[in-house]
Amino acid sequence: MELYAAMPRRADALFELVDAVLCAGSAVVSLPELSLQSVHRRGHGAMYDALAAGRIEVARVRMALAGLELPRGADRQISIALDVTAWPRPDAECSPDRLHCHRPCRCDGVRQTIPGWPYQVAAALGGGRTSWTGPLDAVRLGPSDDATAVTAAQIQDLLVRLREAGQWREGDPEVLFVLDSGYDIVRLTWLLRHEPVRLLGRIRADRVMYHPPGRRKGPTKGRQPRHGEAFRLADSTHPDPVQESTTRHDRFGRVTARCWGRLHPKLERRQGGWADHPGELPNVEGTLVHLAVEYLPGHRDPKPLWLWHSVPDATAHDVDRLWRIFLRRFDIEHTFRFFKQTLGMTRPRLRHPEQADRWIWLIIAAYAQLRLARALASDLRRPWEKPLTQEQLTPGRVRRSYPRIRQILGTPARPPKASRPGPGRPPGRSTSPAPRHPVGKQRHKKDTPQP
Repeated sequence: MELYAAMPRRADALFELVDAVLCAGSAVVSLPELSLQSVHRRGHGAMYDALAAGRIEVARVRMALAGLELPRGADRQISIALDVTAWPRPDAECSPDRLHCHRPCRCDGVRQTIPGWPYQVAAALGGGRTSWTGPLDAVRLGPSDDATAVTAAQIQDLLVRLREAGQWREGDPEVLFVLDSGYDIVRLTWLLRHEPVRLLGRIRADRVMYHPPGRRKGPTKGRQPRHGEAFRLADSTHPDPVQESTTRHDRFGRVTARCWGRLHPKLERRQGGWADHPGELPNVEGTLVHLAVEYLPGHRDPKPLWLWHSVPDATAHDVDRLWRIFLRRFDIEHTFRFFKQTLGMTRPRLRHPEQADRWIWLIIAAYAQLRLARALASDLRRPWEKPLTQEQLTPGRVRRSYPRIRQILGTPARPPKASRPGPGRPPGRSTSPAPRHPVGKQRHKKDTPQP
């Protein structure tokens, strides 16, 4: 009912579109195919009209998602993964606000980008291996957006909603945000230094960090050094770590984790975001974690993995727990795959990004419906599939059982009114070609210092 109430315009058509996505017997391949579902009592024209002229109160949906039960770790800490997924639109020259989105190709490793709409999704992570996450927010990145500033604002807004929903209170463990490579995690640490958050993310293995500066030897005249001894991640040997842990993992074999605290990079003003920083550039300290594994699944060669943790004191946390939390970040990849391959997140060929935003939020709402219906679902497995318990049901198997659940719960959408076909396009109307829009690039805005 909260989702229906958050649709002030075209609510019936939008809600039935969500039901059609969940009750389809197979993967969603196109919007017109969804209009053939029995739960969608309106034609395909009403479906496109709802996406074009409908309205969704995104703030209300975000607040409702923050109020749902969130997966947590053993210590009740909230861990949230942030990652960008692309909606490819390579041939949509009439669609504005497209960017060159990262899309790695394993075939030859050359085609790395594709024009499309990038969406940054925040999803709560559980404490164990699972295909479920708790999506909380989605933001589309535009050509003029500073990705780091948008990420910091998204985290701050999410913290406000978690407080209002009672998910986080003073005295609770700080919220942990887990990031993959591609984020400027050092600048994020600086922008969010006054927030109750911790950041854990992967950094490049060729970076150079520095120890805290020592005192100048000899006479005290002159400026004191700002950086201490260099710590080169690519070197074969490093100083003794503050912590070291060795464990056995069923997928990676022998895993050794080491961490060093109080390290910082050397910032330069020509780097994006620091050009207009007032005064002297800060030394943003954090903890470095190096992870070495015995082997990788698929007989791949293990590469060096370096993580950055925003807490500079390396003795204040368990190094073995940090890399296990980072592994949980890959659960969001299962969510993206389910969004795209099953729910059809990138299937519609919509022209305007505002229409795409509405469709994205409908997909997130549909996934939230599956999370709520998980306790009512049955294991409708195929003959070749293994049986699963109620706690082990995947989003795909819950979706198979959703048509029966919908029959029990009903729908708040009102039946359509009797109508007849419209007159169509007026005769003699000019049909000028739609304007073409070039593919943009993200620009780094000037960094505004945080209070």
